[in-house]
Amino acid sequence: MQTVTSPNGNTEHSQAQRSKVAVVYTRPETVSEDIGQAMRLADYEKFLVKTLATLLKVNISWQYYYPACSTTPWQLDGVITALKTDGYKDLIPTHNGTVVVDPIEGAVNNKHQAVEKQHGLESVFLDYPPVRWVDYKPKSDMLVLGDIYPEGFQIPEMFFGKNVLHLPTMKTHVFTTITGAMKNAFGGLLNRKRHWTHSVIHETLVDLLRIQKEIHPGIFALTDGTFVGDGPGPRAMRWHKKDVILASADQVAVDAVSAKMMGFDPMSIKFIRLAHEAGIGCGDIAEIEIVGEDISDIDWKMAGTENTFASRGQKLIYWGPLKPLENFLLRSPIAPWSFTASNVYHNSYWMRFIGRKRVREAMKTGWGRLFQSY
Repeated sequence: MQTVTSPNGNTEHSQAQRSKVAVVYTRPETVSEDIGQAMRLADYEKFLVKTLATLLKVNISWQYYYPACSTTPWQLDGVITALKTDGYKDLIPTHNGTVVVDPIEGAVNNKHQAVEKQHGLESVFLDYPPVRWVDYKPKSDMLVLGDIYPEGFQIPEMFFGKNVLHLPTMKTHVFTTITGAMKNAFGGLLNRKRHWTHSVIHETLVDLLRIQKEIHPGIFALTDGTFVGDGPGPRAMRWHKKDVILASADQVAVDAVSAKMMGFDPMSIKFIRLAHEAGIGCGDIAEIEIVGEDISDIDWKMAGTENTFASRGQKLIYWGPLKPLENFLLRSPIAPWSFTASNVYHNSYWMRFIGRKRVREAMKTGWGRLFQSY
């Protein structure tokens, strides 16, 4: 595989420069220091330009707190602390909503705003003014975005020329098997019509990584695996306490290591394989330099094919017999029916009758007590 340099000078994956992923075990009492250790083991200062502003891309999958669902407060706190300690000055926490998630409510309930206020930082919500979305024409060839949005698409103007540090969690996903660093860009770079891409979600994530390499001088990810989500994610999951932090400048590699630890063959996950084959990251575990902990024998045997009532219906539309009706059901004025159905299932039923009990159990752990302390 050859070295390829993107228009902004980013060097894409090559055999000569192995991708590095740091794996660090942690506990509530030392998590802030452990996050800094993971970032430094992964040489983050080589990839994030210190003189530029850095976007802290928060992951929000639900406006309610649920373990492994969204960026944790200690994850955000630890990253900010490490960046400040190492001389990064201009830090911008960025939040996005979705057609089913309120980002402002989510930032409060997940304790993100408490952390940001503690550090004197102001939250930016990408869906609301003063954020401007501007037309963007990618320099790279797109796999699917040109077809999905033939009239073009927009991205946040404030993203140009800034570093981005992604803050995903380790969890499974009903559409992509796992979700992590690569999918965290899905919520920031595309607007609320991003659900139009779900039928080609794997290709979309590859396109978005190409765009990130065009607009961001530096890209990094700090993945939280203190709680790990298993089952029909990103919301209706079973949580497991795994006490681990991952860090890397290679978004593909950090997702590959996450997938391996959860029990999946990374190269069998389409978005990881496509990105690896495109040379924009490394998805082959054998080619990744893993520093910190030895993960060779780790296999958590997570389930990657479970569905909720809502996701079964979506898959019938995206890939099943209802495919001919996709535009009518999801891209016409009647589309809000699907958002309402998802909210009724997840918010009114699942969280009320299943999720709340699981949250109460999580609050009894050391991580739960730490969450409540913010």
